[in-house]
Amino acid sequence: MLRFGVLSTARIGHEQVVPAIQDAENCVVTAFASRDLARARKLADRFGAPHAFGSYEEMLASDLIDAVYIPLPTSQHVEWSIKAVEAGKHVLCEKPIALKAEEIETLIAARDRAGRLISEAFMVTYTPVWQKVRELLRDKAIGELKHVQGAFTYFNRDPSNMRNIPELGGGALPDIGVYPTITTRFVTEKEPLKVQARVERDPEFGTDIYSSVKADFGSFELSFYIATQMAARQIMVFHGTEGYIEVKSPFNAVRWGAEEIELTNQNHAVSQIFRFPDSRQYKRQAEAFARAVSGEGTEVVTLENSLKNQKFIDAIYRAGKHDGWEKV
Repeated sequence: MLRFGVLSTARIGHEQVVPAIQDAENCVVTAFASRDLARARKLADRFGAPHAFGSYEEMLASDLIDAVYIPLPTSQHVEWSIKAVEAGKHVLCEKPIALKAEEIETLIAARDRAGRLISEAFMVTYTPVWQKVRELLRDKAIGELKHVQGAFTYFNRDPSNMRNIPELGGGALPDIGVYPTITTRFVTEKEPLKVQARVERDPEFGTDIYSSVKADFGSFELSFYIATQMAARQIMVFHGTEGYIEVKSPFNAVRWGAEEIELTNQNHAVSQIFRFPDSRQYKRQAEAFARAVSGEGTEVVTLENSLKNQKFIDAIYRAGKHDGWEKV
């Protein structure tokens, strides 16, 4: 059993990821760390973890854990990922793991020096939903892919929320723009060549709140929009010469809606519906990470993959500053 320590008491950890790790077959949460020992102890008691630490450094120095899960604010991901591997721990870090491509290059160097695994927590890549989309595209179920269309939006103007605080790594592109990019790259197994983009920022917060993106992948195009101040919506559609694939709940599985893939043929008739009633994406992510640590060769999100995705996001930011194409 891979023994996880959770670095911070952030909400995504105790609401989504920690219960999934506790439900996994090959890993367990052994400890929580917080700068407030009482908060760490409270969560440890809630989840039956035997250990609580009153500082991150104390937990990293402990031999009671093998790996850390990091749900800290984005601006702290690189710092604590490096500290964790230097302490001999493997790292599963929430997305986005960094805010610039060069930061991920620094992480790769730290990983290689330490000989430990660092993986960005893109839970979508572990779901049977997205693995099925990749299989359908490989099998030419919709002929030649010509266009991918996506959207991911929600409304949040809370000034205390980290997504609206630039110093903590807030912004729509780091928070949700990474999802249309990673999923398209994952299922098509191709990389973008160049992008066009419109990026809007909130005059009060300073964070990017809306982006409309067009990316050229050579044989097909991806167009998507994201926003943190629009009515909630999620959709991904893969349109080919002989049909299209629509992913009904692409990013927030179960919480958003039913996990379904609808395959429609050339004549607009639904030919197949694939349903995944219990994909448990966070559990699958934890189990895959633990298998990779044990040397089983399981596919996980590598830092090299994360670097390519961040270069995509960086290019969108650059493209948003001018008209025309920006090379990725």
